[in-house]
Formats: sequence, structure tokens, C-alpha cells
Amino acid sequence: GINAEYGEPMKPLNLRDYETQAKERLKLASFDYVAGYADDGYTHTANMESFSKIRIKPRVLKDVKNVDTSTTVLGKKIPFPILVAPMGTQKLAHQEGELAVTRAIQKLGTINCLSTASSYALEDVAAVSQNPGFLWFQLYFAKDRSFSFNLIKRAEAAGYSALVVTVDLPVSGNREMDLRNKLSFAGFEMVHLGNSSEYMNDKLFDASLSWSDIVWLKSMTKLPILLKGILTPEDAIKAAECGVAGIVVSNHGGRQLDTVPATIQCLPAIAKALSGTNLLIVMDGGIRRGSDVFKAIALGAHCVLVGRPVIWGLTLYGEDGVSDVLNILKNEFHDAMVFSGCKSIRDITPNLVDDTLINLSLSKL
Repeated sequence: GINAEYGEPMKPLNLRDYETQAKERLKLASFDYVAGYADDGYTHTANMESFSKIRIKPRVLKDVKNVDTSTTVLGKKIPFPILVAPMGTQKLAHQEGELAVTRAIQKLGTINCLSTASSYALEDVAAVSQNPGFLWFQLYFAKDRSFSFNLIKRAEAAGYSALVVTVDLPVSGNREMDLRNKLSFAGFEMVHLGNSSEYMNDKLFDASLSWSDIVWLKSMTKLPILLKGILTPEDAIKAAECGVAGIVVSNHGGRQLDTVPATIQCLPAIAKALSGTNLLIVMDGGIRRGSDVFKAIALGAHCVLVGRPVIWGLTLYGEDGVSDVLNILKNEFHDAMVFSGCKSIRDITPNLVDDTLINLSLSKL
């Protein structure tokens, strides 16, 4: 919207406002790279639209004068169950990229997951952090195992507290928006990859990756490991058998294989399969409202990752924009708890939501 008195854009009120204004600010190729998806974008759209099919069933007269939105993730207490997803090349949005994002996140007391494809070195990001223990490092399992091993040891030395291993990228998805824009990784700043498109195209993704590699990786580090890209109960159980600390229920933001289900559709069956285990269940994909966070927690997630909206905030206002995006989500989540009669995260249970409509749509896939 436009501020009629001053003729300036109105400050975004929600995450969709942030996206609309960021699109006006960024170069087309940069916006499309962040907002893009594989093939026709059915999964990307479903990630967001599926939340609207889940109905909250609030309870009243529950004394919600004092509501506690905090939770504990891998031993770290955070004020709300919202973490920031790994996203590469953040300098596309703002010169300070990952540095600004990390400063904003840590002032709020939550966790940032740094991408292998970041614009700044993991040590530089840790240096601006108030507490590197609230940083996770996302790892692509490269064909060159020494490359991955070196990054792991650097992350350990810098104080990162967990590894998030991407397992849904044997090859890159068919991202036609990038092809139309003739996007080239050669112009991107990805310091861990030597700013090399060769690494992205030929060396970084390994189609031979298997469960035995995860067992090997676990033997190489004392850091807890989460597997990002789990969509089925069968794979969730295998992850538990490998002894990892957690999983991220994720379809890579709809950027890999199109027409896989929305992550919120996959979540309940995965949570059921992992009941009785201590695995951390993180969900990412499609979070645009605090009520979406509430629904994900109710259906079995311990916390969620938020990605693209953080980049939109970074684009518009740098560190302050990232803080505002997360505060919007935090406040909306708080209100969803209040309206639903929940004084703490423990009170957010499956009986408070009705996911019949997404179950029906899932059965038709």
C-alpha cells in the first residue's frame, strides 16, 4: 500500500506485504532465484495453501493472561519455536547478507542455520554472533568427502552446535525461472565454494549418497546431526535407526521434485512414526503466519524453519527487516495460543486442529 500523506510505501504489516515490496526492490533474476520453484510450482503453492485448509478449534475460558511461547531445541532454550532456514547467497538481498541476518536472529534469542552456499565465511558469521552455540551449519554432502569434512571441522572450531545435512538434493531441481533469466552461479558470492559454479554443478551434489554415508558422518563429528528433506515415515524411521538427533520435514521449498506433498501434509504421519523416540522434528515450508506455526506444532513439529520471508525482510530493511519479520510471526503465534487457550507449547495438541481437508487432498495425489 501507499502512505497517502507522504507518497511512500506503507511499512509491511505481514509477511506477504514484505514479499510484495521486496519484489519491487530486487532485480528480477535475484527475486526469482529466491522465490522460484521446480517445474510448475504445484508443491511450492501447496506448501502455503495447505495451511489454509487446516482449521483451528480454539478452547475458551482457559486463563491465558500469561502465555509462554518458549521451547527447548537440542538443549537450547529459545523464546519462540521459530528458527531461520539455511539460504545461500544472501548478499543478493543486502550487502551484509548473513551477517545482518545472524545479528537480528541472535538479538531475538533464536537459532540461525547457515548455508554451505553462504556469502560470508562461517567463521565471520560466528564472529558477529552473541553466542555461536545458537548457530547451526547446513551441509551439502559433496562428492569430495574431504571438502565436507573440512567444513565440519571448521564449524566445530567456530562453535556451531549442530549440523543440518541436506538429503533431498542428489541433483538440482528443474528451476525454469532461473533458466529463463539465464542465471549463472558464476556471479554469486559463495565463499565456501570458492565462488565456483563448477562446485555447484559438478562437485557439490552427490547422487550416490546413501544411509551408510550418514552413519559414516556421525562417526566423524560429535555435533548432533539433523537430516533435512525427510517426507515419509519410512525415511523418518531410518533416520532414527541411524542415530541422528533430528529431522527436518522439508521438500526444499518446492524447489526440487514438483508434486510431492506439502510438508504440513507429511508431518502428522511422520510424527506418529517417531512417537516414542527422542528425535527433534523440525518442519519447513510455507510458513507465512503465526497461526501456521501453531498448526505445525499441533500436528507434531517441535519447531519450524522460516526461509524466504527472512530474505524479503533483509531486502527492505536489512537487520531491522529480519527482526520485524520474525517479530510479526512471534506475535501472531502468541495470539494464536491466546485465542486457542494455550498457556505453553505443551498445551498445543492435535485436538486443537482439524486437518481433514488436507488429508482428503493428500489421498487424491
